[in-house]
Amino acid sequence: MPLFIKEFLNNFFNPTVYVVISIIGFVVMMATYRVWTKPRIAMGLLALMVLFFIASWSDPNFNKIVTKPDNVPIVSLVFILGFFLWLSLRQAAINDERIERGEPPREATEANDRVLVWPDLVYSELICMVIFTAVLVLWSVFIPAPLEEPANPGKTPNPSKAPWYFLGLQEMLVYFDPWIAGVVLPTMIITGLICIPYCDKNPKGVGYYTLKERPFAITTFLFGFIVLWVTLIIMGTALRGPNWNFFGPYEKWDVHKLETLSNVNLSEYFWIHLLHKGLPEHWFARELPGILLILGYMFVMPPLLAATVCRKMFQQIGFLRYNIVILHLIVMAGMMIKMVLRWTINLKYIVFIPEYFFNI
Repeated sequence: MPLFIKEFLNNFFNPTVYVVISIIGFVVMMATYRVWTKPRIAMGLLALMVLFFIASWSDPNFNKIVTKPDNVPIVSLVFILGFFLWLSLRQAAINDERIERGEPPREATEANDRVLVWPDLVYSELICMVIFTAVLVLWSVFIPAPLEEPANPGKTPNPSKAPWYFLGLQEMLVYFDPWIAGVVLPTMIITGLICIPYCDKNPKGVGYYTLKERPFAITTFLFGFIVLWVTLIIMGTALRGPNWNFFGPYEKWDVHKLETLSNVNLSEYFWIHLLHKGLPEHWFARELPGILLILGYMFVMPPLLAATVCRKMFQQIGFLRYNIVILHLIVMAGMMIKMVLRWTINLKYIVFIPEYFFNI
């Protein structure tokens, strides 16, 4: 791969551009799912991805990242996730086209096509078990287990990363206090998944693949899973290097790389930079702009949206369901906003009250 392309991609994969492109790509993917899920176009996209990996394989830094035993499952995750995402959206596109023509979903025509547990289901499961057992054996032979020396408090790995399935939470710890990143946000992920079936009153789309009949629920779930979880895992795996600095996919992980990061709180922006005054001594006066901003975002935004953009949703699902849904949505959006503000203007905390160990 030419050097200028590597330099362009290294600059391209800075965190702000990476997240913005992820969001834009997700919106385009959902809006054009009937086009790109067609087999020929999907095969072309897969060929481009494979070609990208082949062209990048010769780069020692890229090769070191993707072939590290810890990272091999994540590289596999990208392709496996892409396949099942394509498969589900392709079936949804087919069903949506059938419904528009007045035909029943494809699953409805297969409802009477029943098979026996034995031998059809169990025999297929047996074959899959044998195949995956062989794959795991070959994997353990050719890829060494990522075992390291016993933990030594005097020699901490740099970077010290959590297991791949926790890299999203570890990335959140950069932007939020532990009580938010480790307790509040994971809890809201669980409660959000629990509340989806109870808050979405749409009776359509049950028992068959569709996107047109359940756009809100499916799009919200996929956005949270792909953009707010999978992309953070990829970021923590491939772009976070020594000292938890950002590195491009072809950039050498130099432990001596230093990035100046001036952590500035909202109170400093308001009192010092905007009003050219000193910070008030009392914490409430000092953090009043941030407190008002948080209160406005959490309590003024929901009724404002109910009266404008989300009026139809408010009328359909009612007061209680609407507030449960919108609370999870604005927290999800607030997470992205906080991350972008940290990358662009070095905003550390919106509300910073060390006197009571309360920071947002």
